[in-house]
Amino acid sequence: MRLATLPLLFVPLFSPLFVQAATLSVCTEASPDGFDVVQYNSLTTTNASADVLMNRLVEFDATSGTLLPSLAQSWQVSADGLSYSFRLRPGVKFHHTEYFTPSRALNADDVLFSFQRMLDPAHPWHKVAASGYPHAQSMQLPSLIERIDKLDEHSLRFTLSRADATFLATLSMGFASIYPAEYAAQLLAAGTPEKLNNQPIGTGPFVFRRFQKDAMVRYTANPEYFAGKPTVDDLVFAITPDANVRLQKLRRGECQIALSPKPQDVRGIAADANLKSEHTAAFMTAFVGLNSQHPPLDRPAVRQAINLAFDKASYLKAVFEDSAEAADGPYPPNTWGYAADLPGYAHDPAKARALLAEAGLAEGFQTTIWTRPSGSLLNPNPSLGAQLLQADLAKVGIQAQIRVIEWGELIRRAKAGEHDLLFMGWAGDNGDPDNFLTPQFSCASVESGLNFARYCDPQLDKLISDGKSVSDQQLRSQLYKEAQRIIQQQALWLPLAHPTAFALTRKEVAGYRVSPFGRQDFARVQITP
Repeated sequence: MRLATLPLLFVPLFSPLFVQAATLSVCTEASPDGFDVVQYNSLTTTNASADVLMNRLVEFDATSGTLLPSLAQSWQVSADGLSYSFRLRPGVKFHHTEYFTPSRALNADDVLFSFQRMLDPAHPWHKVAASGYPHAQSMQLPSLIERIDKLDEHSLRFTLSRADATFLATLSMGFASIYPAEYAAQLLAAGTPEKLNNQPIGTGPFVFRRFQKDAMVRYTANPEYFAGKPTVDDLVFAITPDANVRLQKLRRGECQIALSPKPQDVRGIAADANLKSEHTAAFMTAFVGLNSQHPPLDRPAVRQAINLAFDKASYLKAVFEDSAEAADGPYPPNTWGYAADLPGYAHDPAKARALLAEAGLAEGFQTTIWTRPSGSLLNPNPSLGAQLLQADLAKVGIQAQIRVIEWGELIRRAKAGEHDLLFMGWAGDNGDPDNFLTPQFSCASVESGLNFARYCDPQLDKLISDGKSVSDQQLRSQLYKEAQRIIQQQALWLPLAHPTAFALTRKEVAGYRVSPFGRQDFARVQITP
């Protein structure tokens, strides 16, 4: 057994320098889909639920690039990589609210409930998630986790059916948050299990108070948080889809932090002494997913033609205003296993027309482009981006109709495979390159809906699976580079950009850092006098 007992990730946050009560208001760009994070895959939902309300067994520290203890204070991994034993932190308390009063602290039953509801079709909670468990399904956890054994009140063991080098990192993802089994039993007995999605309970730094769709989410600081009460007393997500309005609210002091600013707004605040910007290279890729199950997009030549038709340089300049790096594949260039030698698709309309003619589509075809109404980090100007793609496709004979669909509906319908061309983005949660490949290109992820290319290929699927079964990073890199070659040759995406993640803040905000994974940590934020 290899013992992993590491320094605590969490430290007490209280400081006598910041004693006055404070409300931190954050201008966000969209409403969460709900608060039962296991049911959803959008970063907006993860930010509003897992990031502020919940904790996981382990957490990934982006600064050090390591996994650190959270609800599990230590763990052991067997030499064959098939057994993971966790020792839970004692005395961790679940939230007290008007709708739930816990009678005990966190124990192994809570971990069992949180995973078994996703893994076991016979579990009474399994069917509560009407659309399934997209991350658990795409990460193939039902077949990977052979069983979970409770060893005692604060210890449990996961036994895997096969070695998986990504398993610990997977446990740091938002969907692996731990829920209270006692609360779940209370809701099930009352016949109201759906309330877990709108009256959530966790162990995290903030406690849920109220949600008004398209307006706000309100939280209060958790005074019993095991890492120490957050400095601010209240946290408000002011849901503000328009980036211009987010900036206006920030200038007026109605928000202290504004997420997903437009690139021009980042430059525009340089002369404002009351505002500042935070940024980091994002572990993310913006792309257009090409639905390989919809003819004629089921032909590689057609997908290649779409890539060749698009003027990516003009798109980056117009939409990202040179604040992003061009993407040629799924991985950001700073990812280990990145295939730097793969040729991208240069802008070549003549070659695109020739490919279409060879495919018997000299006269072109009709299709649709789906995009969201409001801007985000991975799509700062959805309308302009869709129009640029539409115009470039028209030049090679492809007539594309733009459909603007509200974010929640867009995700739901895209997971069902209804789209043709889909503006989308993906953020890796844990620094492991598999976090792009398994969710976006595995066969299991077609079924779960996260594979927006809707592409299942045995050779590609085996490369992805083999990459998780070995621990040697050099060998994993070789397998992932071969997977990237297939993805590039098949033109499953129209890769767009690797953005720089920005957030704007008031000058009185201290302790806020932009995560390369798009996750949010407000527990450490201070508002200075």
